[in-house]
Amino acid sequence: MSHNSRGVRRYEPPASVSLPGRTWPDNRITHAPRWLSTDLRDGNQSLATPMDPVRKRAMFDLLVGMGYKEIEVGFPVASQDDHDFLRHLIEHERIPGDVRISVLTQARDELIRRTVEALQGAPRATVHIYNATSPQFRDLVFGLTRDECKEMAVRAARLMMKYADEMLTGTDLGFQYSPELFNDTELDFSLEVCEAVMDVWEPGPGREIILNFPTTVERDTPNAFADQIEYLHRNLSRREHVCLSVHPHNDRGTGVASAELALMAGAQRVEGCLFGNGERAGNVDLVTLGMNMYSHGVDPGVDFSDLGRVRRTVEQCNGIPVHPRHPYGGDLVFTAFSGSHQDAIKKGFDALARQAHEAGADPEELPWRVPYLPVDPADVGRTYEAVVRINSQSGKNGVAYVLGAWHHLNIPRGLRIDFARAVQRYTDAEGGEISPQRVGDLFYRIYTSSLPVPLAFAPGLVSAELHLDAGEFDMSGGRSDQVAALRAELSARGVEVRAVEWTAAEAAATGRVAVYAHCQVGEHEVWGAGVELDATTAALRAVSAAVGRSAWSVLSSATPRPRQANLVEHR
Repeated sequence: MSHNSRGVRRYEPPASVSLPGRTWPDNRITHAPRWLSTDLRDGNQSLATPMDPVRKRAMFDLLVGMGYKEIEVGFPVASQDDHDFLRHLIEHERIPGDVRISVLTQARDELIRRTVEALQGAPRATVHIYNATSPQFRDLVFGLTRDECKEMAVRAARLMMKYADEMLTGTDLGFQYSPELFNDTELDFSLEVCEAVMDVWEPGPGREIILNFPTTVERDTPNAFADQIEYLHRNLSRREHVCLSVHPHNDRGTGVASAELALMAGAQRVEGCLFGNGERAGNVDLVTLGMNMYSHGVDPGVDFSDLGRVRRTVEQCNGIPVHPRHPYGGDLVFTAFSGSHQDAIKKGFDALARQAHEAGADPEELPWRVPYLPVDPADVGRTYEAVVRINSQSGKNGVAYVLGAWHHLNIPRGLRIDFARAVQRYTDAEGGEISPQRVGDLFYRIYTSSLPVPLAFAPGLVSAELHLDAGEFDMSGGRSDQVAALRAELSARGVEVRAVEWTAAEAAATGRVAVYAHCQVGEHEVWGAGVELDATTAALRAVSAAVGRSAWSVLSSATPRPRQANLVEHR
């Protein structure tokens, strides 16, 4: 038996929740909850080096700018810095009229008094009081009975109201209570404590109470937390005057799922941090949670349109980098290296462009259905150029996507296969990723020629299939004479044109015409390309380049030899 197998005997699952007739599994999230950002309190407390005043102000301004209306700004009795920042916001009138700040304190007399005192002059504020209610903490940490634990919460509520009456007469005051370690507390006792606290506060019309239920240390599956929340949703009295809030942590890696299922079970408010910062494995990630709603067509009420800027600000304030694979915000989450993924993404973008063209609509007006991309990268401020990146795992369609997105070249399928082999030889030899600029440089180096266009080729030497990449070159209707003229011009130069095809959906952004020539030169089949101001010159350039490649083996001399003979095409 392994050491881990022996150790696992020390752990046991939490007690199951009995909730006959649970309804939350059939519900869906149809609207955004109220959000509270705790980046400046819970998030800040978890940092090895807490934020200085400059970083705190940058974080506060970011949260306000994104649209968060409830912001927990600190634990004013925990540190002088938290106290001073709170006073700075109040005394310099930095709190917008539609934003409510929140402060946290433990259920102890002196701490409550000092917390209320620190809020003097605040236009709108919520005092958040908590005490631990779980059996483990009642028995092992505090040595309290259930009644003594409940009385601690009740007394704290009375003290808060007493000090508020003395010191916060001009403040629009809200009250929040949390039974800390709620997810480890007996459900009937959590309900009992909350009812006792409400008896003190007396919530009613225009006087809500926020009851907040944290998974202080996440121990169970998200469905168990949803059952706990639905139990409270069913059984709390004065329910219409209660804002049922949740504060999921991420110790088991399911903080987002716990929050989502809690919302389905009746929660109305979620507390968390941008990108999931917080103690241990962090708080629930407000970015992922909000963008998950967005991807289902639910407006989160928060602005994620420049997620890169948000990420950079959070990284600067927290001193913690966001992982490249972090949902929605990571550097690589909209990037495909795999050839099969690139193929699907390119086809999805092509289909979207085609549908928009046929409907005479902007692509942004159409439903988003691009494989492997849960949301449009542009919606979070990302460019399409970063969606597909090339390394040795990439295939023909990834290479074609980069040429199209970065260099406005819409190459045909046969040329994609040919060029993908060249790119793979290059990446196998060099290792790592090849930049979009280098992909373009490699294409031009292999397939185009800087030599003068010859006046004529030997009759019977060259036959070509031409692919015209130019939106304005229409092969239908009255413009078919352009194709005939192109055939005649090349025929006069000794080139038999087998076929002419059109590859572009719209005019190239460069204003030039690209022609890709698939040529039979003697016994050799080769590709060439020409990019010029007119189709005829571009076609002659393309044929000339192909003939030159056939004669001088430009391809093999233009790309480094691979370290290993691995020419498998990645599809």
